[in-house]
Parts: sequence; C-alpha cells; structure tokens
Amino acid sequence: MNQNFAHKEEKLLEKKFEAFFMHYFPKVKNFAWKLIKSEEDAEDVAQEIFLKLWKTPDLWNKDTTAFDSYLYKMTKNKVIDLMRQRYNEPDHFIHEPLDTGMTEIAQDGVPLSDIYYKEIRLMLKLALEQMPEQRRRIFEMSREAGMTNQQIADRLHLSIRTVEHHIYLALSELKKKLIFTVLLPFL
Repeated sequence: MNQNFAHKEEKLLEKKFEAFFMHYFPKVKNFAWKLIKSEEDAEDVAQEIFLKLWKTPDLWNKDTTAFDSYLYKMTKNKVIDLMRQRYNEPDHFIHEPLDTGMTEIAQDGVPLSDIYYKEIRLMLKLALEQMPEQRRRIFEMSREAGMTNQQIADRLHLSIRTVEHHIYLALSELKKKLIFTVLLPFL
C-alpha cells in the first residue's frame, strides 16, 4: 500500500514539475539569452538550472509567487559562472587586441562576447576622448604607436615616472569603464 502511495506521490510531483517547467523554462532561457546572446548557451544554462531544481523539489514545490526573482538570480549567477569558466579555459582568447590596450584591460575580467565587442570598442574610444589631452596622447603613443615609456618621455620632455603614471591612470579609467560595460547587463 505504501509503495502505491509513493508511486502516486512521485507521479504527482512529476506532473507539477512538468507544469512548472513549461511555465518557467522559456522565461529562463530567454533571460539567459539576453545575457549571453547565444541560443545554445542559453539552452544549456536553462537546462542546468532546471536539472538542479528537479533534484531539489523543496525549492519549487511550494508557493511560487515570489519565485521569479529567485529564478532570475539563479540564471544570472549561472551565466556568470559559465563566463568565468570559459575565461579560465586554456584556449580562451580575446578576439583581437584593440589598438587602445584591450589586452591589459581585459586580462582579469570576463570573456568578451562578439555582440559586445563593437560596443566596448566604442566605449573605450569615447573614454579616451574624455581623458585629459596629455594622458590620452601618452596612452596612444604607448599603445597605438608602440613606443616605450622612455621614448615617450624623451619626445614629450617628461620624466619616465610621469609617463608611467599617465599610462597607469589611463588603464585604470579604461578598466573601470570596461567593468561597468561588461557587468551592466548582469545587474
């Protein structure tokens, strides 16, 4: 008799999960797609989330009125985990270094999607245009012209420490802008 009851409970749980899945899966997948702009990755993220949910019915087998925000938070975290994992893979590379020192800026950040590449490049160009004239000029000489700090110092009649400081400040500003641009969709 208990075995029959357990079987009915299991079937009821499966039906509830199926309804839950049918309602939320498209939302989760769509949200993941908006974050990573990849149909395949969005599908994988959504499947991983629902596999976890299936294994822990206590999370979804209750009142689901406030579940949307929890589910979106799970999705956002799973996408960030995926991006971190991909960035740490040995064959990861940034599509191509920008003329403005993109390699230094992104080396400890998250992987850059093709979708965001042009947007980030434009953002960096605008950020460079907003820098003080001397800082921008020094940074461009360093990154675009490939000049050494000593060559820049000699050409502009500055100390090498001043050149290093300007490059440091420029990279710091660009990193802040890059982090804001890359992480904004996840907030």
